[in-house]
Amino acid sequence: MIDAFRGIGQPNCMPQLSCYSPLGALTISEDEGRIVALDWGWGRDQEQTPLLVKVRDLLEQYFDGEKVDFSSLPFSPYGTPYRQKVWQAILEIPYGETRTYAQIAAQAGGSARSIGGAMGANPIPVLIPCHRVVGTNGLGGYSGLNGVVDKRILLNLEKGE
Repeated sequence: MIDAFRGIGQPNCMPQLSCYSPLGALTISEDEGRIVALDWGWGRDQEQTPLLVKVRDLLEQYFDGEKVDFSSLPFSPYGTPYRQKVWQAILEIPYGETRTYAQIAAQAGGSARSIGGAMGANPIPVLIPCHRVVGTNGLGGYSGLNGVVDKRILLNLEKGE
């Protein structure tokens, strides 16, 4: 469940823990006991809090091909109330399934274009699975380090390919 709007901008110091994945190194960030970011690359500082270790372990299971449901993790991404609503809708997409930008727009409000904007601003990709949102006529974009290549990797992983 996503916490209510917390404002724009993130605090400077927060616990982080990194792990390896098929997408490259990923770094998970925590603030006040809630996940606030997942970034590509290895974080400078590493701190093994219980929550970060749990999320790292879940990511490792996920990348090993296990069906993992991240929706019960305590999330608190920074963003506008509209983006919060969109990210909450995305959390409801089951593992291995996809929805179109238009379907998410019908659920959360706005347009397919505004949904794309919210996807691009998702500070917790993979865990808040914006890769499961696709275009009506193709994959659409992806904010991962390698763009649509990363999106294909995640969708194929969830299909068991």
